[in-house]
Order: sequence, then structure tokens, then C-alpha cells
Amino acid sequence: MQKIETNRLVLRNFSLADAPGLLEYSTNPRVSCFLDGKLSTLEEAVSEVQNRSGDDSHIAVCLKDGDSLIGDLFCMKEEPDTFNVGWNFNAKYEGKGYASESAEALLEYLFMQKEARRLYAYVEDDNFRSQKLCEKLGMRKEGCMMEFVSFTNNEDGTPKYENTNLYALLKKEWLQRSRQ
Repeated sequence: MQKIETNRLVLRNFSLADAPGLLEYSTNPRVSCFLDGKLSTLEEAVSEVQNRSGDDSHIAVCLKDGDSLIGDLFCMKEEPDTFNVGWNFNAKYEGKGYASESAEALLEYLFMQKEARRLYAYVEDDNFRSQKLCEKLGMRKEGCMMEFVSFTNNEDGTPKYENTNLYALLKKEWLQRSRQ
């Protein structure tokens, strides 16, 4: 993907140098949907960044100063013109506006460069930070899918199903918001 720069951040493909940063926030995922991406060793992180380095659907979010990895964005295309988007950030960098700054740049890129017509995000009903970010980005809540998916088990070994909100934004809504 083309490198995107914001005031404080660089959005780019992953590189080998990102492995320690990815490991730092992937050893203990704070949101259930990232449990399948849990990493335990630097070797696993190296393998993961190698996989992501050639994949434009996974985007490294780095501080402009020092190029250190603080999180990642993803955007999975569904033909012909829809993208599923999401984000995962290191807790050390929360509350500084980095998630909204990077996500805003990603949405702009997808709508204006990739000709996206519709973007959507799945957000678990207990992930209040991501819900707030979706709303800040102008996404609307389209509904809640009850017991939609399971990422982990209950103490008794049965699947723990997550209630999942669907947020979405159309390009025409994005453009209207940009004019205000």
C-alpha cells in the first residue's frame, strides 16, 4: 500500500522491525476478537510481520518520530466496493487520539483512493472504546447481532458467544460529513 502520513503518524506495510512492537500488544489481547492473533514469542511475531508485510489489508500504525509500531489497522475488501475495517492498538498509547487519527486517514484512503462505497466494522458490545471510535468517525450503528460469534470458552468449556454491533458508513455520508 502507499504510505500515508498524518500529523503524528505513518501508516505503512509491516516490516521485520515491527516484530517487537507487535509482540508487545499481541501477547495479551484485550479484546476477544484478537485472541486468535495472540502471540507468545518473538519468533511468532517475526513470522506474523513477514506474513503481513506483503498484505495490504494489514497496516502498521507507527509514530512519525522514531517509526515505532503502536498498533495496526485492517481493511478486508469484499467485492465490488465494500471494506470491513478495524483496529488494534497497544494500550500504552491509548487516550492520545492515535486510533482516531489513523482510522480517519484509513477511511479517507479507502473512500477516495480505493473507491470504497461502504465501510463497516464489527464491534463487541463490551468494547466501548471501539464503539466510541466508530461514532467519532461518523459510522452509524446498524444493529446488534446477539450471540454472533465465539472467540473463547466459558469456565465450563462451552463456547462464550459475543454480542456484536455492526457499524457502517457510506461514501456519500463521508463526503457529506467532510463538507460540514
